[in-house]
Amino acid sequence: MASTIKERVEQAGLTLPTPPVPGGNYSPLTIRGGIGYVAIQFPIKDGVFYYQGKLGNELSTNDGYLAMQICALNVLAIINEHVAYDKLEGINHIYAYYRSAKDWDDAPLVVNGASDLFNKVLQDKGVHSRSLLGIKSLPKSFGVGLTATFTILK
Repeated sequence: MASTIKERVEQAGLTLPTPPVPGGNYSPLTIRGGIGYVAIQFPIKDGVFYYQGKLGNELSTNDGYLAMQICALNVLAIINEHVAYDKLEGINHIYAYYRSAKDWDDAPLVVNGASDLFNKVLQDKGVHSRSLLGIKSLPKSFGVGLTATFTILK
């Protein structure tokens, strides 16, 4: 059984990225009262921006799914830097942001990119609730963004 988040990600056939550097004056993670709050993550890997554009226009639903998967990997990379896997009680809630064409309506399928990854990698600790938020714009014209909360065992 894997003992770190990184090992669990690798067992799933994926690679845990280096967490992206914040794009402003904020911390990528704050922990208050045993709850962790991960700042918005975008589909950035190794400093490269992926999946820019609107879902239903420049991006397909599958592109959105893969973009959300990268965002979720970034969330896990940030958690991995600060919390030992055995101290992680679980993901609580994710907030998924997306930009889309007017008539595009597959947001739940896109956000499954994050949900499926959390459930596969963290199993019971990955079960979460979620909110889907269609918005007008995101930095760098990203199609999606993801924030998450999690609980640490005392």
